[in-house]
Amino acid sequence: MIRSMTAFGNARSETELGSLTIEFRTVNSRFLDINFRLPEDLRMAEGAVREELGRIVKRGKVDIRINYSRSEKPLAKTLDPERLDIMSEQLRQARLAIPDVPAPTLIELLNGSSGSDDGAALDAEAWTAMCVDAARQALAELQAAREREGARLAEMMLACSRDMSAIVDRVEHELPAILAEHQERVTQKLRDALQAVSPDGYAHISGAELSARIAQEASLFGLRIDVAEELSRLRSHIDELRHLLGDGQAGTQPSKKSSAGSVGKRLDFLCQEMNREANTLGSKAGALNVTRAAIDLKLLIEQLREQAQNIE
Repeated sequence: MIRSMTAFGNARSETELGSLTIEFRTVNSRFLDINFRLPEDLRMAEGAVREELGRIVKRGKVDIRINYSRSEKPLAKTLDPERLDIMSEQLRQARLAIPDVPAPTLIELLNGSSGSDDGAALDAEAWTAMCVDAARQALAELQAAREREGARLAEMMLACSRDMSAIVDRVEHELPAILAEHQERVTQKLRDALQAVSPDGYAHISGAELSARIAQEASLFGLRIDVAEELSRLRSHIDELRHLLGDGQAGTQPSKKSSAGSVGKRLDFLCQEMNREANTLGSKAGALNVTRAAIDLKLLIEQLREQAQNIE
């Protein structure tokens, strides 16, 4: 399965303790780079969330944002006499040091009677479980988005591979004509040279010698522009590209071995190898058509490389 490294997923978890939201944002990167943004009160859940992320994401830059809010407890309907006595004594002692300390309001007294513990530490186990639950939901959404974008990237890359195959076919088809054209040019040049040296130059050289010379020049040119090996390797690389992308039309599906590592890294390496063959093809070009074909191949390979950088 081809997955993009660019996606977004979020989720919300609620219990009687409160509510919690978590967001995952991923972009392309050569390695796995995780950045947490969460309140210090939830720092204890970082390890569990990181573990859940590691099961899904293998490569890319990941920003994780977590926010939470506690449930508001209802105000007490009656005042607790014992708590009032304690607060009264505390107020008396405070006024001994600071005489103008104001008395608490009725709302503050009711809050005190309700036993509100907003300042207490969070229940680590309960809130960690909420973080894990929200993380799993958000990661499921993230993974679905990565797969949808990955399918689009794969289709774009397969379209490039079809264009590359067409160029390779065209070069192979035109090579015999290029050789024949060169042989004709060599023949004409030899005739012109003999004619320039002597009007009856043909009398000093036999037809067999002339044919042998033409054959020798054509053979040397053929060796110089022989790109059969480069074209064969390009075909092999294109087939491997389709194999990695899981193209059914190519008659292959990604094996467990090939999908065990990073497909994006494999594709990047494959692009380097294809670019090497395209460069060699251009350096051996014996005709303008082959030069243009090499340039077109390099442009398509660059498009493949750009897309491969977004694949996990």
